[in-house]
Amino acid sequence: MDSSQRVRAILSFVHAAERGSLAAAARALGISAAAVSKNLAGLERALGVRLMNRTTRSLQLTAEGAAFLERARIAITALDDAIDAVAAQRAAPMGRVRISTSSAFGRFYLLPLIPALAKRYPALALEVDMEDRRIDLVKDGYDLPLRGGVIEESSLISRHVCTLHTVLVASPAYLKEHGVPKRREDLARHRMIALRFLNGQVSRWNFKDRRGEAIDVEPASPVLTVSAPEAVVDAALLGLGIAQAGVHHAWPHLREGRLKVLLAAQHHSGAREMVLQYPHRALVAPRVRATVEYLLENLAKTEALHVRPSALRAFAA
Repeated sequence: MDSSQRVRAILSFVHAAERGSLAAAARALGISAAAVSKNLAGLERALGVRLMNRTTRSLQLTAEGAAFLERARIAITALDDAIDAVAAQRAAPMGRVRISTSSAFGRFYLLPLIPALAKRYPALALEVDMEDRRIDLVKDGYDLPLRGGVIEESSLISRHVCTLHTVLVASPAYLKEHGVPKRREDLARHRMIALRFLNGQVSRWNFKDRRGEAIDVEPASPVLTVSAPEAVVDAALLGLGIAQAGVHHAWPHLREGRLKVLLAAQHHSGAREMVLQYPHRALVAPRVRATVEYLLENLAKTEALHVRPSALRAFAA
């Protein structure tokens, strides 16, 4: 198998593995399914191992195939980066950029920025996966994850987007019926809305003790538990109870008077962070660098992401 045959075979294998069928791989590559099958068979003969078990309805990677897929993706990315290095001499970045982010952040904050980004760099092909799960940037083939939370030390480059503050909120209708809590202890007499993370743990509510130090408690006997951060805001808007919500999710409803802030002086807003990450500072492809700088520039102008906790007291119940 010569070099050109090897490249065609590897591309056929990667597309088939990612899309789950020979037909889908053929459509992506603009060749016939028979040609994809021939390329795969040739690759397996050259390697001396079976990479995937194929039936008329499904493809299943072997252990050797899964290991080869990971290496093949790295090789294809290297080829893409080589093309980008040449393309950098042109006026505009070009190529595919894969972004991973949560469903809520993607819908409300990332997606509205895409039209202007596409207009500025029309040669970019953007893929945005909006899923509430942890990803492996290299293994899963992403260029840029937007991650929120307590950011762990890693070999990735992290660029700060914003600090993710939280706030206790409830609707005016709920407060009219159930009263306004004046102290943290009053919450025991109220209906609470809880957030459950993907790992099954319930998000703890953050407060300050008398010395100003942070303490956290789990909402007791919540009337409703949801698994999406934006859903706690929706539930509070419906008058179901009190919720601890991200300020960026609650902000438009606070400004419209549809939610009120509770226990602002006693609640601790937290110190989680939203960051944009990528693997290597020195070897960032032009298509990735242009996307990073554009997103950072425009997310810095997004009001809801940069509300100071002190500003929330103006919306207190």
